[in-house]
Amino acid sequence: MSKNRAEKAEIIEEIGEKLNEYPIIYLTNFEGLTVAQSNELRGRFREAGVEYQVTKNTLARLALDRIEGKDALEEFFAGPTAIAFSEDPAKPARVLQDFLEEEELGRPELKVAWIEGDMYDDPEALDTLAELKSREELIGEVIGRLLAPAQNLVGGLQGPGQRLSGLLQSLADEEEDE
Repeated sequence: MSKNRAEKAEIIEEIGEKLNEYPIIYLTNFEGLTVAQSNELRGRFREAGVEYQVTKNTLARLALDRIEGKDALEEFFAGPTAIAFSEDPAKPARVLQDFLEEEELGRPELKVAWIEGDMYDDPEALDTLAELKSREELIGEVIGRLLAPAQNLVGGLQGPGQRLSGLLQSLADEEEDE
């Protein structure tokens, strides 16, 4: 069923807002997936906190025309295209990679990943992007490294005190036995 101009304008606006809002955008070719496989993939993206939608290329290109700086993506809106929007660069790649491995399929295929202004359109990019650490993991590592010296200092200060305490307890036990 054909959409009227108002519906198309609304879709263009919605896509444009998402393209502008999200720093991470993956474009995939989903051709050849069954409805069940497409639904499974959508569910996995949803669980990972990634928005995923199939879009008409002409509407997406019109939305891109209104956004400054992302016009390089326009050439990838050809053929069956679905867009994954995320805040985390690794999550969409991990979902795609896991889906491809578990379903033993060649699709969906990564067309391009837009990661905060950098484009990755190499077929090997999916493996590289899936190995990236999430922001939460990186923050955890930084905090762990910042806390390590303090934890080492506390451990170093506790060690001799515990040994002294153990020695005094042994002496007290010996005196009681005599």
